[in-house]
Amino acid sequence: MDVVTKLHKKYGAAVEKALERYLSIDLAPDFREEVLYQVKTGGKRLRPLLTLATAEAVSGRWEPAVPAAAIVELIHNYSLIYDDIIDRGDVRRGLPTVRKAFGDNAAILIGIWYREAIEEAVLDTPKPLAFAKEVAKVIKAIDEGERLDILFEYAGREDPYFIKARKAEVTLEDYIHMVSLKTGALIAAAAKWGAMSVSDDGKLAEEAWNFGLKAGVAFQIIDDVLDIYGDPKKFGKEIGKDIKEHKRGNAVVAIALTRLQPQERRRLLSILSKAEIAEEEVKEAVALMDSVKAREEALALAERYRREAEQHLAEIPNNEALRELLAFILERQY
Repeated sequence: MDVVTKLHKKYGAAVEKALERYLSIDLAPDFREEVLYQVKTGGKRLRPLLTLATAEAVSGRWEPAVPAAAIVELIHNYSLIYDDIIDRGDVRRGLPTVRKAFGDNAAILIGIWYREAIEEAVLDTPKPLAFAKEVAKVIKAIDEGERLDILFEYAGREDPYFIKARKAEVTLEDYIHMVSLKTGALIAAAAKWGAMSVSDDGKLAEEAWNFGLKAGVAFQIIDDVLDIYGDPKKFGKEIGKDIKEHKRGNAVVAIALTRLQPQERRRLLSILSKAEIAEEEVKEAVALMDSVKAREEALALAERYRREAEQHLAEIPNNEALRELLAFILERQY
């Protein structure tokens, strides 16, 4: 039994009950199916499991952290709803996205509902004012990360702002900064908010944040590798989607662009610039990345961030479950 399955058995029912409870407050009966659809599509629930495991590691108690666990999962799903609107995504978790199932306008309204459900959950945390400030900080970080991710795209957007502000060059350092915001901040919050729910030790909370941040960067790098090389049946998303979306904000792509010779680099950028990228061109792009071992370098980078996460994890007591979660991030196939 892997660690995610084990933690689901322990905490899963409480997480699902909390998600449904906060989303159901003042919810019109004829809108219920649409609002709950996003969380009912499943997902690993990795972030709320991390919140509750951190709380239990710190204090031996996880129940006071259930509102915080609901907050991190609601933020995650809230961001996915808007991510799919922005990227015109049709499939997530092997199912139609909210926008595909109900339309963009309904998806916007559903996203607003999630944002306010987050506020309902904040009121139930042990420290509502502190959590309100934390939530605002993290949602802004995710928003900024999404903005940068779009600016790192090589083509494909018609919005005047993104055309004007698109980055001419994207370095690996740019990529790390972007994913630290877009993905890392929420995983960092998941760990920190677990500690905050059961302890007033500020140093311990910061160690939990730093552990989650490094783990989050590793998580996103593995996600990028799976986007290009994963099994679509296990991954639940279209393989090669980042290439088709012209993204330079993918670890494998970003590394390849720094390693390819000028002629091959121009060819990869040429593929990324096409309005419609055919499957054969996706395969060609992958072959170019393979020629400089970009996949292997991305995996090595993820391993480096795992080691850095472990250094912060050492400061958290009773961290066996957290250590297993960290290992899962690096070994996962979905």
